[in-house]
Amino acid sequence: MVQCEMCGAETSSPKTIKVEGAKLDVCSNCTDFGTEVRQTSSSSTSTKYSTGSSSSSSGGQSAGSGGTSGSSSSSSSSSSSQRRSDMFDDMDQLAPDYDDLVRSAREDKGLSQSDLANELNEKSSLIRKIERGDTLPSDRVQTKLERFLEINLNAEGSSGDDSEWSGGSSSGSYTLGDVVKRKD
Repeated sequence: MVQCEMCGAETSSPKTIKVEGAKLDVCSNCTDFGTEVRQTSSSSTSTKYSTGSSSSSSGGQSAGSGGTSGSSSSSSSSSSSQRRSDMFDDMDQLAPDYDDLVRSAREDKGLSQSDLANELNEKSSLIRKIERGDTLPSDRVQTKLERFLEINLNAEGSSGDDSEWSGGSSSGSYTLGDVVKRKD
C-alpha cells in the first residue's frame, strides 16, 4: 500500500496529479485538488508545464534546457556584478534624533504640542507621539513640520555623529573598543 502525499491515507492505486507544478501521488479522494497526469500522454503534459524532467523525453529536453540554462546563468552573472537600484535609493532617511529636533524647535517658537497640532492641522496626539519617538512622521507630516518649524529632519541635516568620531588606531584597523561608547 502507498500513502497519499496529500492527505496521508493509504491507497492501493495512487493517481499522479500535478498541483502548482508539483507531481503528487494521491488517493482517489484528493484527485480534485490538481490536474491528473496521464501516463499515456506524458509528452503533451510535459510540454505544457515544461518542467524539463519528464519520463518519456528526458534526453531531448534536458539537452535543450541545459543549453538555455547555461546562457541564462552567464547573462545573470554579468548583470549581478552591478547592484540594481531600488526605490529606497531615492528616499531620504529620517534623522535618528528627529524627536529632539521637533521638540526643541517647537519650544523655541514658544508653542505647546496642541498649538503646533492646530497650526499643522494635525492631532495633538500625533505630535506627542512624534516628540516621544513612538512613531515616525509620514512624509506629508514631515514636510509640514519642516516648513513650519524651519528645520530639516533628514539624516544629512542632522548633527552628524559619524563625522565627529575620531577613534581608531594609527594602523587603520579598528576594534570594537574603538567604536563603542560606554555609558558609565
